Amino acid sequence: MNMHIPYEHTRVPENEQVVRSQEFFAELRTRRSLRFFAQTPIPTTVLENIVAAAGTAPSGANKQPWRFVVVTNPDLKREIRIAAEAEEKKSYEERMPEEWLADLAPLGTDWHKEFLEIAPALIAVFAVNYELIDGKQHKNYYVKESVGIACGFLLAAIHRAGLVALTHTPSPMDFLQRILDRPENEKPFLLIPVGFPAEDATVPDITKKPLSEISIWRT
Repeated sequence: MNMHIPYEHTRVPENEQVVRSQEFFAELRTRRSLRFFAQTPIPTTVLENIVAAAGTAPSGANKQPWRFVVVTNPDLKREIRIAAEAEEKKSYEERMPEEWLADLAPLGTDWHKEFLEIAPALIAVFAVNYELIDGKQHKNYYVKESVGIACGFLLAAIHRAGLVALTHTPSPMDFLQRILDRPENEKPFLLIPVGFPAEDATVPDITKKPLSEISIWRT
């Protein structure tokens, strides 16, 4: 049965649209991926709000195929760090081709991931390939695309809250499923340390591509 409800929309004048879009872009362009965190705790309400914001993302057939596991327990963070570093060490020393290592060189990264233990919170994002309802599998659709969009919402919400984050993707990430005791239908997608920047935090001297390089207009 096709059930719809009225959509309530407040029309924004064109000049305000311009201002809002400029302000949003100006705010997001200050977002940076951080690897140096302070140990300052994050209020639980703030963490709840940023995850709730991620949950407003669109998804295939509105299945919302994501789980956000928020980790603040020091022992769990340490266990995650140890497991991640084991995989990263293999990647840097055995798995990554020279071209990949050369591309990473300007960022100054290596297999040491101390930020996983220092950051006050880790958000492990899982993609839910199917739901188990009454013992039966119910398929989810466009899972990777949907979860990717939700992660974009999450990163924007983190920045809006005055926090910093890093998109961390140790490969493989199966250890997250084991450490965080997640069921078979949930697969690790992304690991995001969240917190405040350390007082002496630095970032790589890199820039984003200009609009002219990332967009094509057909008018």
